[in-house]
Amino acid sequence: MAFAHLHVHTEYSLLDGASRIKELIRRTKELGMDSVAITDHGVMYGAVRFYKEAKAQGIHPIIGCEVYLAPGMRQERAEVDGTRYYHLILLAENETGYRNLVELISLANIEGYYYKPRIDKELLRKYHEGIIALSACVAGEIPQAILRGNNEQAETLLREYVEIFGQENFFLEIQDHGLPEEKTVNRALREMAERYGIGLVATNDVHYVHANDSEFHDILLCVQTGRTINDPDRMRFSGPDYYLKSEEEMAALFADYPGAVENTAKIAARCQVDFTFGELQLPFYPIPENYESDDAYLRALCEERIPARYPDVTDEIHARLDYELGVIHGMGYASYFLIVWDFIVYAREHGVAVGPGRGSAAGSIVAYLLGITNIDPLQYALLFERFLNPERVSMPDIDIDFDDINRGRVISYVKERYGEDHVAQIATFGTMGAKGAIRDVGRVLEMSFGEVSSITKLVPAELNITLDRALKESSDFRNIYDADENVRRVIDLARKIEGLPRNTSIHAAGVVIAKNPLASQVPVWVSEGTLVTEFDKDDVEALGLLKMDFLGLRTLTIIADTVQHVHATCGIDVDVDAIPLVDEKTSQMLCDGDTGAVFQMESTGMTNLVKDLQPKGFVDLIPTVALYRPGPLGSGMVTDFIDGLHGKKEVVYMHPMLEPILKETFGVVLYQEQVMQIVQVLAGFSLGQADLLRRAMGKKKHDLLMAQKEIFLQGCEKNGLEASLANHIFDLLTHFADYGFNKSHSAAYGLLAWQTAYLKAHYPVEFMAGVLTSIMDKTEKIPVYIQLCRRMGIRILPPDINSSAASFGIESGAIRFGLAAVRNVGENAIVSMERVRAEGGKFRSLVDFCARVDMRAVNKRAIESLIKCGAFDSIGVERNQLLASLDAAMQDAARRQRDLMSGQGGLFGEETMEEAQQIRGAADVPPSTARERLMWEKEATGFYITGHPLDDYRDTLSALLSIGEIPHTVHKDRQLVRIGGILTNTKRFTTKKGDTMLFAELEDFSGKIEVTVFPRVFYAHVSDLESDAVIVMEGRVDTTGEEPKLLADEIWRMNEYRASFYLMPPTDVDRRTLWSGMQELFAAHAGEHPVYVRSDGRWRRLDESYWIDGSPEVRQELTQLMGEGSVKMR
Repeated sequence: MAFAHLHVHTEYSLLDGASRIKELIRRTKELGMDSVAITDHGVMYGAVRFYKEAKAQGIHPIIGCEVYLAPGMRQERAEVDGTRYYHLILLAENETGYRNLVELISLANIEGYYYKPRIDKELLRKYHEGIIALSACVAGEIPQAILRGNNEQAETLLREYVEIFGQENFFLEIQDHGLPEEKTVNRALREMAERYGIGLVATNDVHYVHANDSEFHDILLCVQTGRTINDPDRMRFSGPDYYLKSEEEMAALFADYPGAVENTAKIAARCQVDFTFGELQLPFYPIPENYESDDAYLRALCEERIPARYPDVTDEIHARLDYELGVIHGMGYASYFLIVWDFIVYAREHGVAVGPGRGSAAGSIVAYLLGITNIDPLQYALLFERFLNPERVSMPDIDIDFDDINRGRVISYVKERYGEDHVAQIATFGTMGAKGAIRDVGRVLEMSFGEVSSITKLVPAELNITLDRALKESSDFRNIYDADENVRRVIDLARKIEGLPRNTSIHAAGVVIAKNPLASQVPVWVSEGTLVTEFDKDDVEALGLLKMDFLGLRTLTIIADTVQHVHATCGIDVDVDAIPLVDEKTSQMLCDGDTGAVFQMESTGMTNLVKDLQPKGFVDLIPTVALYRPGPLGSGMVTDFIDGLHGKKEVVYMHPMLEPILKETFGVVLYQEQVMQIVQVLAGFSLGQADLLRRAMGKKKHDLLMAQKEIFLQGCEKNGLEASLANHIFDLLTHFADYGFNKSHSAAYGLLAWQTAYLKAHYPVEFMAGVLTSIMDKTEKIPVYIQLCRRMGIRILPPDINSSAASFGIESGAIRFGLAAVRNVGENAIVSMERVRAEGGKFRSLVDFCARVDMRAVNKRAIESLIKCGAFDSIGVERNQLLASLDAAMQDAARRQRDLMSGQGGLFGEETMEEAQQIRGAADVPPSTARERLMWEKEATGFYITGHPLDDYRDTLSALLSIGEIPHTVHKDRQLVRIGGILTNTKRFTTKKGDTMLFAELEDFSGKIEVTVFPRVFYAHVSDLESDAVIVMEGRVDTTGEEPKLLADEIWRMNEYRASFYLMPPTDVDRRTLWSGMQELFAAHAGEHPVYVRSDGRWRRLDESYWIDGSPEVRQELTQLMGEGSVKMR
């Protein structure tokens, strides 16, 4: 083959390159070429994926980059003669060249970023070895000199590049996409090549794979630049020629440039870079001098900690430890465990809360002894092989939870320990989703919001749905695709951009720790002083770099705050690692369904599951994490488990050998570890082999699975199992692989759930103060937890200038709001208030406050917010009067501060006189109403504190669906619901026809939902739709967007709404006796609430003489009379 493409932009030239790597390699092979390069703009995001895919398809990969070259020094953030940067193609010829290319890209980001990551010639001189350079497209430095008419400068530049790279390593690049500038440049380059003996290279500036991809590439450019297709000033390419052309096409284009096509193949043959995958490159851990190896030090650490973990040391403990240490030694992972142990010791010693474990690491006794995990793997039968399989060499994976406030401190320690240039966070790529792709294309094609919405709402609201799947699964979506040519065009274009990387961000938890400086191993950029790898977590791991997840877990912050509150208020030091794992008070709370704010237990579904399970202690919570997932919930496993637990169903085992394994889960195969044990017991597999089979089952790779099945059946035969039973068990286990869960993770997170439940049960005020502080920045959640506090009988006090700290605190058995929750009150303002309060005592008045705090930090807006939310209530002046006197108080305070600075002390009693005048001047102002105070609290903090506008309507709301439950209970689009709440954020909108409609939010105790009131409903209820109106609304839920919305059909004022009772008489009682009891009850509770009775399969409304009041008493009596589930309200 005499040609290879050396100038290629993949999908990782974000929103510019449209060549998907898999399709690019496939097309290269299809065209008969054996090599292809990757040269994305200024980055190497896709290099590893490109390399892997090329090797997989038998194509030779060339690793390169189209770098940005600064016109002067890279550190100079300025244009030179109107130029910010030039282009230059760099290709790695060998391993040295690859490392130098990586170094150049890293330094471009770290030192040269100005609009783009830029290198300069100083860096090229330092890192040129092993690199082949091409002069690039017309945006290159030499072509730009030619286009300016300065051929002399172009020749000077050519000599400079040859001096940097060498005669054999620098080539003049020619392109032809039909641009007149290219013709001019190409002629000049040919002359220079002949004069100086420099090779010519023919390239195509590949941005997409096929010629007919130019339209979707054009759309992609519009998405990148935020322009529309008809914008005359938008960025666009000159024509449809930026695709992967064949050798014949390239040879025809450059027939007048001898050697230019052939040189590409010669360069491709020279570029030989091989990535090494799977070899772990652990950083050096400094062990004490008296230990000869990492393994010896690891063993010593474990053995000296055995007595603390196991007071009664058994042979089983020593055997398990020896086994695990042997596997760790054989795999060379001792330093890995030491590194993790080291930063966890730092965390614990510096007050950073550490989780009990996460994932399969809880199955390791080594991790348990070192304090990396806090779950005893022997006591809870957790398997080491699920974590580290001696028969499958793979990177160990220990993910650590730290409290989310202090997680950064641990990362800072690791950077200090191993060197800032050895530690980095990890890139992640945001991709275009199905609905997002349609929205982007629709916007570019200038479609209206309504037109686009009518398409996106038909895409099923499923996680990771693709447009191809949507066309198969949604008949409505398919029908509109088939019926409307414009819609089909939008969807087809969206299918082409769907899944392309859209942007980079930083992985929430991933951290790389390297043996050598990272900038020489992987390309990096800098974010807030920390290096970030350009490769994602999979690529980083494939290259053997040590990757760990440092996760910030809010729950650990809550636990730590609760422990501090308990110490401060009760004088008790709670050790959450030593709390009883069986506790009646905690158990009763969970069994009652009081799971609000308990880790992993808050959702309605999980609450119901916990009530069904009736846990007695921590052990009973382990299965809940595994059971509460879509697979088990939809498979009948949950029912089988609960029925077995409560003895409602006889537990049957398919073979007696399975009973010891499945007894704890009542015959249900719930955990992945159970699959491994079953295979071990029935077929004689080692646990390592069993883990390989479990993985094969999960991946559903037929050939691999069949080979494993044959071994399984042979093993079962040796153990005397009938072939039919062995086949049946294998098929069941394969089916289970979709549902199985990691028991180690279930145990670790079950322990966190138990710890939070225990703290809530025993120290409710302290616990809820911690919960509220943890969500201070999530205003939509605070009202939910305020209501939970009220249900728990915990008083919520407003912020107070004399009592509040920044976070939520505890005062006389109540929770005091933190000042940080008040809008317009910044951190500096809080620091100023706390400092002067500590120095001079409590604030006596508004003037005193204004005179003492730093008014540069605490401005008028901040004080207004403090007054409105009730923070000044404790000084004894009404809020409205304080607002009216604020200007005067600030003036008095300013005068007093001037007097003090000039040394003039006030006359005796002057302060008192001023304050009295100020209050007397505001005495004419009427006090605020309770409703005004609530609205001010909402304005100042985002939520109601001293009450709620809906407090008087609790009985009515209890009969309606709560807004917070809509995501969990509405499972189909346009489902009819009836909800109630207070109307906020109302916005009227005029349609094209001139009609008025309304967009608003409806908010109840549990949350809020966006509502749309179309003109027909709006005009019928216009007087009920003012802001802050308290209403009941019936409508249909639109589930097509990211958040559910309500489309209103009917509206009632809440004070006029009467919920209806729907009664379903049980069939197993005497009807006459029941009806007699119902009549007595109706007579005793006569009222205005309609009553419907289910009779002969139909609902019948009773006469008004049988209507009842809506009191809790009547509901309770009806339930007692008719049975649980027979009484509904709406």
